[in-house]
Amino acid sequence: MTYDCVIVGASFAGLSCATALAKLGLRTLVLEKKRDVGEKLHTTGIIVKDAIDQIPLLDNLPPELVRRIEGVRMYAPNFRYVDLAAPGYYFLATNTPDVLRWLAEKAIEAGATIQHQTTFQDAKRIQSGFDLGEIGTTRYLIGADGPRSRVASVFGLGQSQHFLQGLEHEYADWKLELPDRLHCFIDRRIAPGYLAWVLSGVGMVQVGFARRHNQRQMTTAQAMNQLLEKIAPIFDFRGHEPTAVRSGLIPCGGVVKPTAANRVMLVGDAAGMVSPLTAGGIHTALKHGLAAGHAVADFLNGKGEDPCQGFTKSYPSFRTKRWLRFLFDHFQSDVMFNLLIGTRMMRNAASVIYFHRKGVFDPQGEKSKS
Repeated sequence: MTYDCVIVGASFAGLSCATALAKLGLRTLVLEKKRDVGEKLHTTGIIVKDAIDQIPLLDNLPPELVRRIEGVRMYAPNFRYVDLAAPGYYFLATNTPDVLRWLAEKAIEAGATIQHQTTFQDAKRIQSGFDLGEIGTTRYLIGADGPRSRVASVFGLGQSQHFLQGLEHEYADWKLELPDRLHCFIDRRIAPGYLAWVLSGVGMVQVGFARRHNQRQMTTAQAMNQLLEKIAPIFDFRGHEPTAVRSGLIPCGGVVKPTAANRVMLVGDAAGMVSPLTAGGIHTALKHGLAAGHAVADFLNGKGEDPCQGFTKSYPSFRTKRWLRFLFDHFQSDVMFNLLIGTRMMRNAASVIYFHRKGVFDPQGEKSKS
């Protein structure tokens, strides 16, 4: 078979890119190594309001697949906390497996083909693109295959070097006393370099953390046990078996270099397109996946240059968030957070992290553990 574009990875970035290409009439194939796009996910699945506002692909997202979260409750290591919110701003917790299945249906409806249980191994350059062996040939190749991208490896493109290790448990049939908040816990011992969270999701409660990769003090399983012990006075999940477990690496070093070569480019996690500070990547994956699809279509239709020549310069730089990531990595202090949890400094930092400078601080939300 001959394709205009082959995308490796039915991820948020890969599926949005495929939808854009197929809608423009290009023969588009998505290679997915799993038998179901919703299997074995590594993301918490939070979608920010900016994505809903800016990405038309999400306009008809079924309401039963999402749940609105109005703000954040941030806990210092000693359990003092502040409530953070912004007027009109919210997050969407998602049934992530079904959201990805819904996006896959949209790509198929647009005309794309998804070939499951197919692993990309290699590609040979030919005059008009690439020979993928038994898969066929393609005029363009896009890697949306995660932080350990095989496409990046084959073509000598940039690969992420700095990671967080995430682990999350899901508990069905649980109800939180304050379900409209994303509960975030700072603890340098349990989650060095990041934080832990409890979230009332769609039909279940999500409990997880992310921490610097290759921490030697304790395993991720030990860290989860310590987290469950720590938060037990507020949310007691001890002795209960999770109904599902998610884990994986989260790139946190910013966009890789290079992200493209002649007729091949990376998008999403493969490009390191994840916020170094919040570890959020769904918004950027969808936004730049769609944009990449349009740019590749223009090139293949003779209306523009190869996106490798300049399009990837539009990828986010994350300068401020990389700087804050450096500070958090090197100067994280439980004592400092215990002291600063209710200050203006913390409010300003939180407005950047959670609300893109839109945030306000509710002084009534500052409390101490009783």
